[in-house]
Amino acid sequence: MPTISQQKRDKIQEQILFHLYSIFPKQVFTADIARELARDEEFIKVLLLELEKKQLVVKINKNSKGIIYLRRLRWRISNSAHEIYSKHQ
Repeated sequence: MPTISQQKRDKIQEQILFHLYSIFPKQVFTADIARELARDEEFIKVLLLELEKKQLVVKINKNSKGIIYLRRLRWRISNSAHEIYSKHQ
């Protein structure tokens, strides 16, 4: 598989952030984001973890009953990133 340039990775991360912003405050699974952007789930997960390190997205690893997900993760845009997006819209 060919490597993807950093510029293209950044563009895909922007698409992820815009998707999460457009559905805020809904929390979606990695698979849903990958399906929406027509990308591989593992690749999207890597990008989401990078965005989490930059504190742009928040990882939710528990369901509504407080039980920890064993194999799945849900995501939402962070409050600070949402405020920044709102100012620029």
